[in-house]
Amino acid sequence: MTATAVFTARALLLDMDGTLVNSDAVVERVWRRWADRHGLDGDEAMKVVHGRQGHASMALLLPNRSREQNLAENARMLAEETSDMDGVVPVPGAPEFLAGLRGLPHALVTSADAALSTARMAAAGLPLPDVRITAESVGASKPDPEGFLKGAAELGVAPADCVVFEDSGVGIAAGRAAGMRVIGVGPRAGFHQPDAVVRDLTRVRVRAADDGTIRLHVA
Repeated sequence: MTATAVFTARALLLDMDGTLVNSDAVVERVWRRWADRHGLDGDEAMKVVHGRQGHASMALLLPNRSREQNLAENARMLAEETSDMDGVVPVPGAPEFLAGLRGLPHALVTSADAALSTARMAAAGLPLPDVRITAESVGASKPDPEGFLKGAAELGVAPADCVVFEDSGVGIAAGRAAGMRVIGVGPRAGFHQPDAVVRDLTRVRVRAADDGTIRLHVA
């Protein structure tokens, strides 16, 4: 984007991986090993895994396998990812962006579980929001809107008054399905037609307005 767009919200709902934290290196390592173990093409697997809970990705990649098997293997994969923080770094601008949200209504809404999200945010040197919707909080993975709707409910804000920050196609779809506006972050986001796209979080300015709303300037 070259022009500046202004969004007004009462709460922000933030994805983690690809939005606040760049964890692509470990996601690539872990999921390409998984694809190799199952005789799948790693490039094809990587087209599926971003933004989804692991068991939901497995259900798409191994459609004949039981949900119980996927859940069991997903638990092992989450432990593997939680033990590997090599290359996990903040998305540019994330520390300043989160600092600007202190005292303002916002929540983390991630497909990672509590342990993985805590570890990745710490590895990236980012503070955890007080309100967190993780894999344990929901019964359905993105692109289902459940996580974003729960985040809005926890903050006591109507979905239409929320703005979502997301990087993946399934995350953007989930935000839209929740009736929220979506700002896409990073190179993956632009393919999925969010309401605005930024290269990274250095392109976002946050201001608390006198009427209690949050003003977002994105460029």
